[in-house]
Amino acid sequence: MSLDEPSRTEPRARRRGDREPPGQPGHKVVDEVELLEELLAQVVEETQPKAAPWFADMRGRGAIVTGAATGIGRAIAIELARHGASIAFNYLGRNGGISDEAQRTGNELRQLEVTVFSQECDIRDPEAVKVFVSAAQEALGRVDILVNNAGIARDRALWRISDGEWRDVVETNLTGTFNMIREVAPLFRAQQDGKIVNISSIHGLRSEFGLANYAASKAGIMGLTRSAAVELGPSNVNVNAIAPGYIRTTRLTDSVPAEILDRARERSVLGRLGDPQDVANVVLFLCSEQARHITGAVIPVDGGHLL
Repeated sequence: MSLDEPSRTEPRARRRGDREPPGQPGHKVVDEVELLEELLAQVVEETQPKAAPWFADMRGRGAIVTGAATGIGRAIAIELARHGASIAFNYLGRNGGISDEAQRTGNELRQLEVTVFSQECDIRDPEAVKVFVSAAQEALGRVDILVNNAGIARDRALWRISDGEWRDVVETNLTGTFNMIREVAPLFRAQQDGKIVNISSIHGLRSEFGLANYAASKAGIMGLTRSAAVELGPSNVNVNAIAPGYIRTTRLTDSVPAEILDRARERSVLGRLGDPQDVANVVLFLCSEQARHITGAVIPVDGGHLL
C-alpha cells in the first residue's frame, strides 16, 4: 500500500494535528512536521525537570543564632530567615542601645514571615542558657541549627590585660560557645540531626599584637569545634567553624584605628574588607544539606588575608 492510499483498516481515533479536508470524509491528512513540533512542545512543557531551589531544605527549620542583634549575627539570622528558617536569638541588654537593636532585628525577621523569638541571655551563665534554649525550642517548635556568633573583644597588650578582661573575653567567646553546644547536644542527638556553626576568627590561626585574650578564645573555639564534630558525628550532627577576617561592621569601624584597617585591606589578596553578608552566605551553606559531608572544618572568610 502506498502512502497516498486510504487505509483499509478500521479508522483510528482522531488525533490533534489530523486534518480532514472538506468534501473528503474519513480521509485523514496529517501535517507530520506540525504534529511532531506540537508533541515535542508538550513533552518540554509537561516533563521538563525543574531544578529545586538551593537551600530549600531551610524552610520550616528552627535556628538559634547567638548575638544576632547587630553585625554579623544579624546578617546570619536574616539570611537563614530569607530561606524559610524560624529564628531565635539572644542579646545582652546591658550594652548601651542593644535592646533597641534587638527589637529592630526582630522586626526585620518578622517581615520575612517566619517565627521569631528573642530573649536577653548571658551565654556565660549555664542556667540562663538552659532557660533560653528551652524557651526557643518551645517558641519555634523545633531546633535544628545552632550558630554560635556572640563574642566580644577587650584588646590590649597582654601585660596590661586585667583578670576581668581575660575572663570576660574567654568566658563569652569560648565558654559561652561551649554552654550553647552542651545544651543543644541532647536535642540533636535525640532527633539524629543537627547543624552547628561556630564563628571563630583568623586571629585564632594567626594573632596580632594586643589580641592575647581574643586569639586564645578563638583558637579554643576551633579545638572545641573539632571535638564536638567527633562526638556528635555519630548522631548525624555537623559541626564546623568559620574564621572571618576583618569584616566591616559598626563595632569594627568604630573601635579599630584606621591604619589597622588600611593594613588589613593591603594584606587581603582581594584588596578589601569583608561584609557581614560574606559570612552569612557561608553559614547558610554549612547549615544546608549541600554541606552534609563537611564536619570538623574551619573555613576562613578573609579575602586571602592569611595567604
